[in-house]
Amino acid sequence: MTRSKMREHCFKMLFAAEFYPAQEVEQQTRQYFDSPDEDDITAEGETEIIHRVEMQEKERSFLIERVEAIAAKRDELDDQINQVAYGWKTRRMGRVELTILRQALYEMKYDDQVPEKVAINEAVDLAKKFGGRDSAAFINGVLAKLVTAE
Repeated sequence: MTRSKMREHCFKMLFAAEFYPAQEVEQQTRQYFDSPDEDDITAEGETEIIHRVEMQEKERSFLIERVEAIAAKRDELDDQINQVAYGWKTRRMGRVELTILRQALYEMKYDDQVPEKVAINEAVDLAKKFGGRDSAAFINGVLAKLVTAE
């Protein structure tokens, strides 16, 4: 599975966990792998799979560890985001955008396998796919400030 696809699954898992108390993150994370396939009909009338969880155990383990690691650093990540997101404290941000920012910042700070530019580009791509009209620009702007703040 590509890193981009893994990143997308990680985003979905983190996003879903936002709707549950912190003590349920582990349980919710593990239930993600049992979620059914979801499809949609394209404008051309063709069926398109929009969600399918097919992966090897190694990939599942990586995702569980990553989601739990990001969740454990949530307060620290939010503090750093709050320091640069003038007028947009994390408590006011949409859950999609906040989840993407947390994931990208975690990669930038704690994953030396992911260059900062890649983390930012992937976050912008996630924002284009899952966020609103202005999400990609917002994500790009906040992450650019985080890079220069270091």
